[in-house]
Amino acid sequence: MPLIRAARTAQHLAVRALTAHGLAHPLTLALLAAASTAAARAWEAGHQVTDIHPNTVSSPGANSPGCSAHTLRSP
Repeated sequence: MPLIRAARTAQHLAVRALTAHGLAHPLTLALLAAASTAAARAWEAGHQVTDIHPNTVSSPGANSPGCSAHTLRSP
């Protein structure tokens, strides 16, 4: 679980920097890069996206056939 914890922490820090400084700030960009790297390492180690992003709130159609946790959908 250290990879999952690292990915979640990196994502949390990146979101906080994004909120505080905006997308173009160098700190935000560095933390976003760290978050994507941590997520990629967890994925390569065999973890699923749902391990990093657990489903805490069910959304309509979330359990529909053909829908997976790593599918990007537009609103």
